[in-house]
Amino acid sequence: MHILVVNDDGPPSNQSSPYIHSFVKCLQSAGHVTSVILPHEQRSWIGKAHFVGHVTRPTYYRPGTHSDNGTTHSKPLNSEEDGEEWVLINGTPASATQLGLFHFFQDRGPVDLVVSGPNYGRNSTSLFSLSSGTIGGAMEAAICRKKALALSFAFSSRDHDHEVIAAASRMSLRLIEHLYTNWNDDVDLYSINVPLIKSVEECKAMYTYALQNYWKSGSSFTEVEASDDEDPETQEHEIRERGEANITPEEKPVFSRHRHRNFKWTPNFSDVYQSIEGSATGNDGWAIKEGHISVTPLKANFMHSSVPLGELKLLDELPHATDPILQITSYEKIDFNRILEHPSSAVANSYIIRKALIRKHFLAHTVQFWLAKHPTSVLKEHVPLTVGFEVDYAEFLDEALVEAYELHDSFAINEGKAANQREWWILKPSMSDRGQGIRLFSTESELRAIFEGWEQNESDDSDQESDNSTHRPSETTAAKDSSKFQSDTIITSQLRHFIAQSYIHPLLLPEHGLRKFHIRAYVLCIGALKVYVYQDMLALFATEPYLPPRTDSSLSNLTNNTSSVNRQEINMRPHLTNTCLQNSSSSTREPSVLRFWALEFPQSAASDSKSNIFDQICSITGELFRAASAQATTFQPLPNA
Repeated sequence: MHILVVNDDGPPSNQSSPYIHSFVKCLQSAGHVTSVILPHEQRSWIGKAHFVGHVTRPTYYRPGTHSDNGTTHSKPLNSEEDGEEWVLINGTPASATQLGLFHFFQDRGPVDLVVSGPNYGRNSTSLFSLSSGTIGGAMEAAICRKKALALSFAFSSRDHDHEVIAAASRMSLRLIEHLYTNWNDDVDLYSINVPLIKSVEECKAMYTYALQNYWKSGSSFTEVEASDDEDPETQEHEIRERGEANITPEEKPVFSRHRHRNFKWTPNFSDVYQSIEGSATGNDGWAIKEGHISVTPLKANFMHSSVPLGELKLLDELPHATDPILQITSYEKIDFNRILEHPSSAVANSYIIRKALIRKHFLAHTVQFWLAKHPTSVLKEHVPLTVGFEVDYAEFLDEALVEAYELHDSFAINEGKAANQREWWILKPSMSDRGQGIRLFSTESELRAIFEGWEQNESDDSDQESDNSTHRPSETTAAKDSSKFQSDTIITSQLRHFIAQSYIHPLLLPEHGLRKFHIRAYVLCIGALKVYVYQDMLALFATEPYLPPRTDSSLSNLTNNTSSVNRQEINMRPHLTNTCLQNSSSSTREPSVLRFWALEFPQSAASDSKSNIFDQICSITGELFRAASAQATTFQPLPNA
């Protein structure tokens, strides 16, 4: 990695820039190409400034064996001379970043990362950060679209132990490599504060936010005699030692009005410490106070970005490749590269490719393909007739149904029949969940009305958003409103894939209010391939007693101001058993979720009815996974998942 190093403390100096030498050596020892360009003198508290009308001139620094024995030269080494050489400029940290990125070191290739620091002292909370030249140098890189980190070493003692500095540099290197490899796309730069303590390499690294605080004690300047003028290095040394040691400046002297005098920057750091003491956990000042490393993700506008807070786990804290590791996390966060590269030591809680089972149209294809080769399979009697089709907009529905022969046959059979004598179908968007977009239909005109209704609702919602954008109720409010049960409009063009299944009139149990229910079974798949069905299953009930489609009491209010029967939406409460659709306003007080084995079957049912149902579920599940395993492009079980 090519790393550009800048700072605001200038070249190595035991007095005002005691960390840069050790840090650069640490980067170089790790094999990184390290280019260094620094202000030629102390430029702390200057932020992201550039000098207008200023001619920036470079000099050349050749580092020695430690902080105080390097030499500065007016001309660079020639191409035949050996030796390491840094660039010093009579400018600001932000200017150093610009020149380092675009004018120097071009022969080393593009810069991968800009590190500004390590700063002499912390840069935590907004009082430090808004004026920090260290953060200013990194900010300049961020607005040039380069990954950047501002690194600061927070010391609490004037005794700068070289071993502690070296340890802090090593720990910083680990953090830098981790953040670069796992860069969050929402972050422009990171501000890192590392405490200079002997146990620094054992410190937790915490994602934090920048504490918002303010000066409360008045002016941050002290009046001094006009002759009392110290060089910048001495001033920064005094400010930092006083500040980091938590020493409040003495009472400011008072002079007569209009007396000629100078002013020295002497901020009252007690304002910072008091604000930290009174703050909640999770901010950068708190982290340093607790002896943690603070990693604050920032945007290039001085706002911390929306990254979850908490402990930062470094990559090298994971077990080595040969050590066993179990990943239990969401699908998107699984390190599948590790799973594939180390099948004998890494295990995950999900297969990589599993669409054959989790997407409705893929599942339908899986079953159809299996039945074509195994016509006597148990799936033939346990999976309803399913038709898949793709449609973007209602106007293209005719084209989408060209090969849906089963639907056309059913429509022909239903023609002229009363609603209670028709074959009914249930429409399901393939890639939606939580019962969204599920509808019932029995004729082509009803199916078309469903898609047209979604497009009309989408158009109405768009118009309402533009006309009443400041008065729209929140989605949360709408979700809590029981009258919104039917307001599950989908955007057809974003889903495209749909299935229609022959609707099965359900088994109804009088002891449970004659409500439709489905059985939720939990299945564990291990390796390639063992499948287990958890015996403790659930029965999930609809919120209202079952009514066949299109009976008078199953219809909801007319929609779209038309009396057309096709616009009479069917009340889906008796037909949907999703728990997410149930609420306290349901018409029945019967429980909606019961243990399967606690269900009360009619006395006329066989005594072994539940066991027989469980055996059937096990048989169906096993056959379904065998069918999925035959679809290598959409289901690939792994031996270590």
